[in-house]
Amino acid sequence: MTEGQSLGEFLDALDKTSSAVPGLSGALMAIAEGSMTLETVISSPEGAGQADIVGENTDGDQQKALDIQAHEIFLEALKDTSIGIIASEEAEHTISMGNDGNLALAMDPLDGSSNIETNAPIGTIFSILPINAASPETSFFKSGDDVIAAGFVAYGPRTQLYLTVGSGTQIFILDRKSKEFVLFKKNVQISSDTREYAINMSNFQHWYAPVRQYIDDCIEGEGGIRGKSFNMRWIASLVADASRIFARGGIFLYPGDDRKGYENGRLRLVYEAVPLAMLIEQAGGAASTGSLRVLDVVPSDIHERVPLVFGSNNEVNIVEHLHHSPSVQKNTSPLFGDRGLFRA
Repeated sequence: MTEGQSLGEFLDALDKTSSAVPGLSGALMAIAEGSMTLETVISSPEGAGQADIVGENTDGDQQKALDIQAHEIFLEALKDTSIGIIASEEAEHTISMGNDGNLALAMDPLDGSSNIETNAPIGTIFSILPINAASPETSFFKSGDDVIAAGFVAYGPRTQLYLTVGSGTQIFILDRKSKEFVLFKKNVQISSDTREYAINMSNFQHWYAPVRQYIDDCIEGEGGIRGKSFNMRWIASLVADASRIFARGGIFLYPGDDRKGYENGRLRLVYEAVPLAMLIEQAGGAASTGSLRVLDVVPSDIHERVPLVFGSNNEVNIVEHLHHSPSVQKNTSPLFGDRGLFRA
């Protein structure tokens, strides 16, 4: 594997390994091709004109015309692959591909579609698992450790594919002239420490005590118990915030809070949190619900929601410690409370 290698060459090499999964490389190439089709739509006047709300998905989130088109693009791209069943954010139930495929795909076809009109980065998130031939619709009710490949495509100034097949996280960039994804960074590593956090500060009054305490400690800066100043970066696009963390470290928090419908956060476990968690862990980072490792959670519904904290390993560990600390659990004060991980 060398930088500058095409995705096709990377997948050809994958097929020659002793652990190669039949049909996996073909499915990944189809996802890449679907993303190139979607990228063309997004960057065109046609895509810019599809920011109108056209309905709601199964859990009340607004659907835009481009959400539906993205879903249809990937269904078309995957119809002749080894994907036998799909769980998509844009479909209430799993979708059978009507074949004898040995793989199951979980996918958010267009993450961050609320950012279409602002021209902020949006993306496609996915993971692939072995299919349960006896009961295909239950293929997704496994821990994240059963996932055999995961990735996301970020559509921004550059279109980048972040991919893992269980042996590191690779970053590919779309060469628009050759219409190929080219390896840009191999086995990318996320720094263990950071001075950046990403969270929606407007919700601080709704957060549970451990999250409030973590942010309190960051805000105190060099004069506080953390002994260093932090910057906040929040794009409100999961793939964009993740891309930044792969580039320069950091921590992303989308916690649950006390608002109705937000108790377990708003991100989906199967096709958002699990793929991100696998990519992050394969790059040396950590991903947690706040209290436990994301990849240890076994879903019971394809649209199940989960709190999500990921990024630099040491910061995620601090957040988990705060969630497990009885003294912090009792602290319900707002910003600048008086207890934390580094206080007696």
